[in-house]
Amino acid sequence: MRYRVMRLMVMFDLPVDTSEDRRNYRKFRKELINEGFLMIQYSVYARVCVSKQSAQFTENRIKTFLPPRGLIQTLMVTEKQYNSMNFLVGEKKQDVRNTSDRTVVI
Repeated sequence: MRYRVMRLMVMFDLPVDTSEDRRNYRKFRKELINEGFLMIQYSVYARVCVSKQSAQFTENRIKTFLPPRGLIQTLMVTEKQYNSMNFLVGEKKQDVRNTSDRTVVI
């Protein structure tokens, strides 16, 4: 079986008008972090997945804790596509948690 390392990106725009909205925002963000996502930018999170099936499974898990309002989008890209991202301003963080180096396929 051939594994193709993927990145699952979650982009969201959630309302924070009421205290309930803010609570839903914090809960959703906390759940993403518990699922292994790292913040790329505000409201943009990414996670390394060992295969497309793993990314789809993770996407289905996200569906279990969606807030009632807002806009949430996902995008699956290969590790090669993700690594071809260009930084126009700022620098890439050299954090091993944000690389596929920590992925172990047994």
